[in-house]
Amino acid sequence: MDLLNTLVDKGLRRELPTREEALAVLATSDDELLDVVAAAGKVRRHWFGRRVKLNYLVNLKSGLCPEDCSYCSQRLGSSTGILKYTWLKPEQASQAAAAGLAGGAKRVCLVASGRGPTDRDVDRVAGTIKAIKEQNEGVEVCACLGLLSDGQAERLREAGADAYNHNLNTSESTYGDITTTHTYADRVDTVNKAHAAGLSACSGLIAGMGESDEDLVDVVYSLRELDPDSVPVNFLIPVEGTPLAKEWNLTPQRCLRILAMVRFVCPDVEVRIAGGREVHLRTMQPLALHLANSIFLGDYLTTEGQAGKADLEMIADAGFEVEGAGEVTLPEHRVSGGCQESAGCESHESAGCGSHAEGGVCGTAASAPALSEPRTDLVAVRRRGAGTDLAPNA
Repeated sequence: MDLLNTLVDKGLRRELPTREEALAVLATSDDELLDVVAAAGKVRRHWFGRRVKLNYLVNLKSGLCPEDCSYCSQRLGSSTGILKYTWLKPEQASQAAAAGLAGGAKRVCLVASGRGPTDRDVDRVAGTIKAIKEQNEGVEVCACLGLLSDGQAERLREAGADAYNHNLNTSESTYGDITTTHTYADRVDTVNKAHAAGLSACSGLIAGMGESDEDLVDVVYSLRELDPDSVPVNFLIPVEGTPLAKEWNLTPQRCLRILAMVRFVCPDVEVRIAGGREVHLRTMQPLALHLANSIFLGDYLTTEGQAGKADLEMIADAGFEVEGAGEVTLPEHRVSGGCQESAGCESHESAGCGSHAEGGVCGTAASAPALSEPRTDLVAVRRRGAGTDLAPNA
């Protein structure tokens, strides 16, 4: 297939595909799917070998958010029945992080709901970062706290944060249909603040909010321009009580095409499968490891994920290996060029850094036929780990 040969060649050279080529990946048929995965897999292996980086989410503050993001179970006026609690103490957060690190995670993503942190909140998170790093040598910490004000990214860097996550989520043209309490430009500004402060920038998307193929390509090209070290790809989980609760149009095949397109456009960055992989990829999750080189271990912010033990078995059975704490995630040219090690979490509001986002409908009708029976049985509100007395899933 000439298209795939061209995309592989461009990926190995870090050359940007044309928009038409990216759209063509999303338009491929199911008969061509394994060829698409194999081609994108060549690009993934060239830059990242067979390593899979594990990341672990700690929800520092759950619910209680004043923003109205349609995909988010923690949104203003939410009736989702999720866990709601205010800030964890540093020792509580460190204890929660320890479970994920014991399971093989090398990065901890500290997430808090809300529009953005106050200076007092930054002080709280600084104390938490210190507690985690004192007890776990070599751990990477990514903060995901929402929109940043001037000087806050620098303070987080000084406190020991390695990365900052804030997702673009969707295209600029459709952003106002998803959220009205802040703008797309606000999100871009926060990613730029993280970059400028010397933090490893992490920014991704949520697929499954009624967007077109063109919207998906738009947001991924915008991410390429922002040049984050890490791009989490979330597949929206339709949580009851959110405006997108009835949107169930993603298929495993569609998800794989999206991941392949992201890999071709962003060949040498850490592509992370974030929220929704268990719900939408289901038994095709191992194939997705040929496209992405990073996943979240265990549960997300407000919903449960696959058992940590099952994640590790899946990685081994698929012929991949967990990336060690001493290994550098990013290719040498990105590290030597001033990039940080690799960015951590999925967005402040999207399931990857576990986000607040957990819901989904995707793409065009032609390429994403509706499922006959939505798998609502795969969506479970988190009732263990941070904010509870039960052991976490890691």
